[in-house]
Amino acid sequence: MHILFIGDIVGRPGRDVVAAELPRLKETLKLDFVVANGENAAGGFGLTRAIADDLFACGIDCITTGNHWADQKEILAFIDHEDRILRPRNYPPGTPGKGASLYETRSGARVLVMNVMGRVFMDALDDPFAAVAAELTACPLGEGADAVVVDMHAEATSEKMAMGHFCDGRASLVVGTHSHIPTADAQVLPNGTAYQTDAGACADYDSVIGMEKFEPVQRFVKKMHSSRFTPALGPATLCAVFVATDAKGFAMRVEPVRVGGRLRQALPAV
Repeated sequence: MHILFIGDIVGRPGRDVVAAELPRLKETLKLDFVVANGENAAGGFGLTRAIADDLFACGIDCITTGNHWADQKEILAFIDHEDRILRPRNYPPGTPGKGASLYETRSGARVLVMNVMGRVFMDALDDPFAAVAAELTACPLGEGADAVVVDMHAEATSEKMAMGHFCDGRASLVVGTHSHIPTADAQVLPNGTAYQTDAGACADYDSVIGMEKFEPVQRFVKKMHSSRFTPALGPATLCAVFVATDAKGFAMRVEPVRVGGRLRQALPAV
């Protein structure tokens, strides 16, 4: 199976580069399933119904989120009824939405996608490791699912790496989101799980993590807030992670994808 995980989509530039590039990537990489993190898709903060529908129309099968998942309050009215949108699984019981779902590809393969949030330098949520373990037990790779993808939305690289090793041999891909910077450590772990610490973002990289530079720079320099963050509006780079799995759901290869914008381009050969 060929799976693409697209990093955090930031505002209109991120949405535009996904719309422009994903159809070609689906054909070139012979993709069976596409996951994207969409928590910053609506002006950098949250996700709306209309934007979610546009992303699905581009060819995305599942949208994961993170700490900004509920910034656009309208999501509370539809997330319980939209199985293709996940919020972090380790939010407290009773929170709208869900953090894991099993999807079926056009060929009939089953893909379990999980979304959890780290706790280091983040909000104090329930244990993400226990949440992932519960889902892996309920729907094991090779039995309940033909592939398993875990979006670890976290600040600390150590916590993301720990999740990768925790899932090694039980998931097809563990990938980090939230930092908006693509890391250079794509690898297949010893027991067959593909891993990358952060997928990066679909954003203009002439920015501070996808946002116009002035406001975040002056907050660091002067410790003062003058306006809200807004997405940088230059040409965006689509950053993603490509994984090819074997018949048992283990990763045979994992490679970064970068197309468009300022960053050095990277496109796996298939």
